[in-house]
Amino acid sequence: DRAVAWEDCGGEPGDKLLVKDVIADAFLQQILTRPGEYDVVATMNLNGDYISDALAAQVGGIGIAPGGNINYQTGIAVFEATHGTAPKYAGQDKVNPGSVILSGELMLRHMGWTEAADLIISSLEKTIADKVVTYDFARLMDDPTEVKTSGFADAMIDRM
Repeated sequence: DRAVAWEDCGGEPGDKLLVKDVIADAFLQQILTRPGEYDVVATMNLNGDYISDALAAQVGGIGIAPGGNINYQTGIAVFEATHGTAPKYAGQDKVNPGSVILSGELMLRHMGWTEAADLIISSLEKTIADKVVTYDFARLMDDPTEVKTSGFADAMIDRM
């Protein structure tokens, strides 16, 4: 048996489901060293929290990771930033808005508004590629232009 990518099934479920039962500590290593081997992860809440934070770190941290909870039977969905409300940063115009922006992009795509969702992705990619970033990404780059939350949003709008 081998894993089959969703795209290889033409968007239709395959005739088999590959289940990999892995203990948590081994799995945390595997998702960091071989993330391409996994498409869907089903786990309990505590391990899921550790896993999602570890994977978010691979793309810059939880400040950029989007979140969505989708009921595939009803189509009802809720999209949210994965990092919570971060009350200690309230009113400081400091944090990376990427998580809430990308959660909005997921919502638009879920609603079928792909042109708007694509515009957001394109703008976000251009902004980060131009090294116009908030403090959390600035510390990961050489010669960035560090901006506040509102400055990042303005930079994205300028690139639309």
